[in-house]
This record gives sequence, structure tokens and C-alpha cells, in this order.
Amino acid sequence: MQTHRKVHNAMDKVTIHTLRQMKTRGEPISMLTAYDYPTALLIDQAKLEMALVGDTLGMVVHGFETTLPVTMDMMVLHCQAVRRGLKRALLVADLPFMSYQISPEQAKANAARLLAEGGADAVKLEGGQTVAATVRGLTETGIAVMGHVGLTPQSVSAMGGFKVQGKTLEAAQHVLDDARALEAAGVFAIVLEGIPAPLADIITRAVSVPTIGIGAGAGCDGQVLVMHDLLGLYDRFVPSFVKQYADLGAAMRGAFEAYRDDVRARTFPAAEHEFSLSDEVLQALRAHLDAPETE
Repeated sequence: MQTHRKVHNAMDKVTIHTLRQMKTRGEPISMLTAYDYPTALLIDQAKLEMALVGDTLGMVVHGFETTLPVTMDMMVLHCQAVRRGLKRALLVADLPFMSYQISPEQAKANAARLLAEGGADAVKLEGGQTVAATVRGLTETGIAVMGHVGLTPQSVSAMGGFKVQGKTLEAAQHVLDDARALEAAGVFAIVLEGIPAPLADIITRAVSVPTIGIGAGAGCDGQVLVMHDLLGLYDRFVPSFVKQYADLGAAMRGAFEAYRDDVRARTFPAAEHEFSLSDEVLQALRAHLDAPETE
């Protein structure tokens, strides 16, 4: 008897149920950050499963040193732009620093903004056991939540910098416990960032929800990268776990320099870039300009 294994149709709208089915079938999940309309269009055309409006926009788009200055208004604005271009992929938006830590009510109000105003399908927040109650409150309200454990950039000050987490037995157990707490609280997926690959593999096998790795090895159910890192558009700091698929920074710089040279040489704009006037209009205009002014 011949059997057919159902696979995810690349044209279907991606939902949280799609992602769980992909984990069950062993189909890798692809996710990339997006902060604007044209990037969203390309993500859908490339048939990635998820787009993340990450608070990394504070660094790669707005030029901050960390993600901490990012505000809810900034997140909503970028979500709206991505939503306009995204039809197929699941849109996840970060809850920025101090937008969910003060109280469960604050978390619900800000998560609701990202969904209602920004058009996000789900929200992501950082932390494990310490935010489990907040996560449960959100999921019980009907808000889809993605967790994030390991290296959590919003806690970079407490961590002493961007350092790999979970390297000792105690630290590894803590990350595992964080992931399990999030699973119990109802997250639909968990980002594992900056942890040893064997630990990420253990967590992926231990939880029923998809794990999305970034600097966590190939054993995760999926992967996410910051789009600017992938394309070579952000050179202030490039993590060692990033694979650069293009060097658009160099290509753009070369194009800018060529444009500058053409402008200085007056070779741009050329005739094909200009609009013309009819001879009749041109002669009348010149005659008007040449006519003597009268008192």
C-alpha cells in the first residue's frame, strides 16, 4: 500500500498550527526579520514561514547601540509597514523593553496594540520562568505568544554583554527549565538564542512546540536571522553565527559612488532621463522671457 506524506503547501497562509505540524513532520521552519514594506514583499515571494518585526530595528534601522531605546510607537509603525506587504507568512512582533515587565495588564495592553494597530499575528517576549505568568495571561486572552530564552538582548546589562548562555550544567538546566515553563504557559514557539548546539538539540526534543534557533545550531526546528546581517547591511557588529548570503552594503556603496561620479561629470541625467517640451511651447516661452518688461 502506497502512502503519501502530507507536506506544507508553500502557497498556504502560515498559522501557528502550520508550524506545529511542520515540527511533527520534521520540516525546517525559516524566519527572517523585516522592518518595512519592500522587505515584507520579498519574504512572501521567497516563501519563508515567518517574518519578525524585531526590536533589533533599534540598532539596524535607527542606529541605537542596543535594543533598549525602542518604543511601542516605533514597533507599531514598523509592524504596519510590514503588514501591508505580508500576506502569507506569519507576522510576529517583539514586545520592546519595559513594555511587558511592569504588570500583566501592561503586557496585555501593549500586545493588543501590536495586533490591533500593527497588524501582527503574534507577539514575542524575552525571558523564561520569570515571565511565564505574563505569557499565560496573554495566551488565555487569546494572544499568540512566541517565547525567547538563552541570550536575551533586552537583559544584556544583567548578562554582562552578548555572551553565550547555558555553558555550565546549572546554566544549561536553567535554560531548559525556562523553555519548559514557556511551553506550559502556552507559547506556540520558542526562540533559542546564543546557546550551545547540544543544549538546543536537547530542548528541541524536550518541548512539543517548535524551537527557532539563532546561534543555537542546526538541531532546532527552524532558524531566524536579522535581515541586515544576512545581506551585509550592518557592519557595526556581525555575530559569528551569522552566514552572510550577500554583500549588499558594498554593492549599494558602489552604486552611490557611481551616481556621485555621474552627477559631478554631468553625465546623469542623460537625455533618456529627461522630459521634453514641444518646439511651439519652447519658442513661446523663450519669447516671453526675452520680451522687455513694461511699467
